[in-house]
Amino acid sequence: MKIKEVIAVFFGTFLLILLGDGVVANVGLAPRLAGTAYNWNTIAFGWCFAVVITAFVSGADNNPAITLAMAIRGVTPWSKALAFIAAEFAGAFLGALGVYLVYRDGLLAAGMPNVWSTGPGSVFGQTYFGGVSGSPLGAYSLATACVAEFAGTMVLMWAVQSTSDERNKGLGNLTPFVIGGAVLVVGLCLGGPSGYSINPARDLGPRIFGALAGTTGLFDGLYWLLPPVLIPFIAAPVAGYLYDWFFASKSAS
Repeated sequence: MKIKEVIAVFFGTFLLILLGDGVVANVGLAPRLAGTAYNWNTIAFGWCFAVVITAFVSGADNNPAITLAMAIRGVTPWSKALAFIAAEFAGAFLGALGVYLVYRDGLLAAGMPNVWSTGPGSVFGQTYFGGVSGSPLGAYSLATACVAEFAGTMVLMWAVQSTSDERNKGLGNLTPFVIGGAVLVVGLCLGGPSGYSINPARDLGPRIFGALAGTTGLFDGLYWLLPPVLIPFIAAPVAGYLYDWFFASKSAS
């Protein structure tokens, strides 16, 4: 394992969160336009192209759930996978710091809202879902949020695997767009109940930073642990094996 690979993972995840949580902050704080000028589509497309740009710039992993799944399947050595996972969480934490520095004035003026992570208290939930019963989950239960995260992570994992499938060997430089498109379609089609973390580092790293920065309620209850963190870690390996059984060409790894 080369240290450069770990650094690429770290900075790739940093960039992902800087751009991804950046669009959430822009939507939630709406510094120049009324709140209605932005909507859920803005967040979904922002995260999509955050993934695309990150993939082109770093070409590295940025999702611990997928890293774990690749290690379980024997694609990535365990020693490398563990180093990558640590770098992903660290990069996500510092990516949230970058968002704080860019949007500091607006965040402080708004009382340090949750632009960091998904679930109850998230700024997009309060703005667009009305904060029903004090939670952006509204009528959705914790169990339903877990199901949504499981389904979304499976779609993402399948998209990642499809890019290395022999039958798609002509994709070339389109690979980042395929993965970014998967994030977009998950956000638009499956993201409502949970906010589609589909990446444990994407949620937990910024959540820890947000708590340190003064955002309250980020670790209330069990939500923070289940849908955005544990469920993707379970769903990605399951999706990996399902892809091999049902979708992969015979020569695919």
